[in-house]
Amino acid sequence: MTDILLRDIDPVLAERIRRVAESRRMGLSQALLHLLEQGLFAAEAEMSMRFSDRDSSVLMEAIAALEGVPNDPGFSLIGRVQRQDEPESNQDFGFDAFNFPGEKA
Repeated sequence: MTDILLRDIDPVLAERIRRVAESRRMGLSQALLHLLEQGLFAAEAEMSMRFSDRDSSVLMEAIAALEGVPNDPGFSLIGRVQRQDEPESNQDFGFDAFNFPGEKA
């Protein structure tokens, strides 16, 4: 197995590594190998989650198409935030929040 020498490690980082080794009941070398492997898995996963240029352009076109859907008083408002330049909507949705159909007022 190849040896790797780390120099000038920040004392805080060295203490964090020591705590991981201690909590997992590993030697320092074994803990460093474990942490290095986990970090590599995370870095490789991050690299593989990027869109290709073609996928990015298709996604941007889909978002632009969805942004063109007109507002209505129903489902299209779910998850939308009113922009500051839009007037506030005082739209009546046809029911009283306290008196539902079939209930006596």
